[in-house]
Amino acid sequence: MVMFLFLVIALAVVVAAVTLAVVGGGESGPLPEVAPERLQDPLPADRPVDRADVESLRFPVAPRGYRMADVDDALGRLAAELAERDSRISDLESALAGARAAAAHPRQDKPEQQQEERR
Repeated sequence: MVMFLFLVIALAVVVAAVTLAVVGGGESGPLPEVAPERLQDPLPADRPVDRADVESLRFPVAPRGYRMADVDDALGRLAAELAERDSRISDLESALAGARAAAAHPRQDKPEQQQEERR
């Protein structure tokens, strides 16, 4: 008997809650459209993109949006390629600086070799 009374009271509470939700929630109309999320930290326009820019870039999550794992993989690959590119550029610039320095200072031969070349 106690269990039956408990079930009747629980059912009355659920019915009252649903009734209040339906009656009270119908006056405001549908929910307004939410503005789509925008990217908070876009890539810099005033300087070249570096590895830190790509690693800190995060896209907003949206329903029926992208798979975060795919985008994170693409960003990781892009960051690695940028780092490799920057390393290669640095190597080439140092090689070029060495070649320019060698061209600016011609080899100085021994005086004996210079005299032999004159003959």
